[in-house]
Amino acid sequence: MTPLDGVDLVLADLDGVVYKGPHAIPHAVESLNAAAEFVRVGYITNNASRTDASVAGHLTDLGLHVEPSDVVTSPQAAVRLLAQHVEPGSRILVIGGDGLVDEVQKGGFTVTRSADDDPAAVIQGFAPEVGWNQLAEAAFALQDRTEEQRPWVATNTDWTIPVARGIAPGNGTLVSAVHTAVGRLPLVAGKPEVAIFDEAIARFGASKPLFIGDRLDTDILGANRAEIDSVLVLTGVDGAKQLIAADAGSRPRYILADLRGLSEPYPETTFSKDGSSATVGSSTVRIAGNDVQIVSDGDSELDLLRAACAVIWNSGRAIYGLEVPERLYS
Repeated sequence: MTPLDGVDLVLADLDGVVYKGPHAIPHAVESLNAAAEFVRVGYITNNASRTDASVAGHLTDLGLHVEPSDVVTSPQAAVRLLAQHVEPGSRILVIGGDGLVDEVQKGGFTVTRSADDDPAAVIQGFAPEVGWNQLAEAAFALQDRTEEQRPWVATNTDWTIPVARGIAPGNGTLVSAVHTAVGRLPLVAGKPEVAIFDEAIARFGASKPLFIGDRLDTDILGANRAEIDSVLVLTGVDGAKQLIAADAGSRPRYILADLRGLSEPYPETTFSKDGSSATVGSSTVRIAGNDVQIVSDGDSELDLLRAACAVIWNSGRAIYGLEVPERLYS
């Protein structure tokens, strides 16, 4: 069995899965193009700084075959959420970039950049140019109503975002700055909330989707909440150390080194009768007392990691109560 068997839709996250900054991640483009020959492929992203058309153009430039309708963005989900809380045509304070402005306007709302315009709500998303002035406008709008609270919708709360030079602060840090000033939390549309997954499944008419992400706290948690099988690919934010320590809600169905693994046979996990050891391929890891022990390295570092995750997750024990060899997560 491969991860793609029985799947009628592949949903791929973008940052850390398909590309980092302007450049494609090795093997991502050819692997997704191969998958698209026999299954629908869509793209889902929490990044609110660009329009679906600009994302599709970027992916096309990388060698993928993508239309704007193939891209589901957190601004799209956020505007739908916003429409549930304000009147049609309302004036909305937008904290973010062109992608968010475009979706707010397509939703029939009027855009303002100033709290002085008495906006009906605030919508906030990531853009590299967002700075103190915009965050301050959000804070002024959200504290400037005594009879009722203005709705505040955030596209997503990712703490970090992978870019070409490394890991940078994400929209979650910007939302947190406003939260600190106003003492309240926003409604959230993007991962790990299910709204963005529901939008994608409805748009593509899928019954057995598979989601690919690189983050446990947003991608995998969100897919699990939406009851979608998920892949954690080790080309982005989270790696072996985070996987081993993942809580029950943030564990993926599949662990892949890169997207070539989508079409490769996925090894089964075999547990010992007492569940104290797990074997994947020729790699075996067991728990003895508080010690996680490598019984057999096998011939694949990835299978060794899969076996370690399997036995630790199956134990039901907190990671801080176990002694894990550094070799398993380094």
